[in-house]
Amino acid sequence: MPNLRFTEQALSEWMRSGGSHSEIVISSRVRIARNIVHHPFPLLANEEQAEKVMDVLAPVIDENQATGYGTFQLVKLDELGELDKTVLVEKHLISPNLANDSRGGAVLLNEDESVSIMINEEDHLRIQCLFPGFQVKEAWDRATSIDDIFEAAVDYAFDDRRGYLTSCPTNVGTGLRASVMMHLPALVMTQQIGRILSAVNQVGLTVRGIYGEGSEAAGNIFQISNQITLGQSETEIIENLHSVVIQIIEHERNARQRLLNDSALRITDRVMRSYGILKYAAVMDLKEASQRLSDVRLGVDVGILQEPSISVLNELNVKTQPGFLQKTFGDKLNAAERDMYRAKLLRETLGTTH
Repeated sequence: MPNLRFTEQALSEWMRSGGSHSEIVISSRVRIARNIVHHPFPLLANEEQAEKVMDVLAPVIDENQATGYGTFQLVKLDELGELDKTVLVEKHLISPNLANDSRGGAVLLNEDESVSIMINEEDHLRIQCLFPGFQVKEAWDRATSIDDIFEAAVDYAFDDRRGYLTSCPTNVGTGLRASVMMHLPALVMTQQIGRILSAVNQVGLTVRGIYGEGSEAAGNIFQISNQITLGQSETEIIENLHSVVIQIIEHERNARQRLLNDSALRITDRVMRSYGILKYAAVMDLKEASQRLSDVRLGVDVGILQEPSISVLNELNVKTQPGFLQKTFGDKLNAAERDMYRAKLLRETLGTTH
């Protein structure tokens, strides 16, 4: 049985610091997809072939403890229960695909959980680096340095014309997916979000929910990432994302100021009302919890509220998810029970926050 400390704490250590523009950008992530030659891609591999890939890739980091990113632990997915897999997804440490559909899947996690290296996901190797706030360039620097370690040890599947070869055609080329998680409540309230996101799509970026492709945006949190991996260099992809995110940050700041100038009483009422409901409600579904926490986060960011801390709000965003609730209060809770325990958790946490 693996050490399950990764699923027992809601907040990863890397999230405890703020990072730049943290009032709007919650986190930055870079993920690199790679495959190794002479091995079938994961979608076509049987269990024995997947195990061979594991034997090739897992020791690469074990033999390179001096990466500067702490000690890594290998966690094999078939040794975890369903609830622990769900919690790892809710913490963004593994993808839903690795949790649910991988054959011989595993993840290498470092101590502060800022580096997550998935093995036998959709591709043989997916290197993911997470930073708090807007630090997409820093995340890229770290990811590419870890990529260099693997590339020195194994032969990647690479085509001189197409670049790195991947299972999904949308990742061919650089295999790079860079993204930022943004909290954009003022753009939603002022009904500018549709226009902004439409413009984002026109410059080669895409908007996804907080758990990636196919998931919905919740609590005014949007994930902005590059859509194109072929025909652009890694530097161009990172620079393009960086430039667009800076513009969105500016739009969100302007929208917040406009709300405070024109509708201060209405915004204050909304924030205080949500804070009160979070502290005293008896039942609460996930959608409402996400929206109320978004209101309170906005209130803290613009100075309407002095508490709770952003760190507490980040932690609640994970703890109120279905998997973590069941991990805390008992597995196999039905939806009504989860709503009751979610409200209990919020009352107990926010009622004692000073």
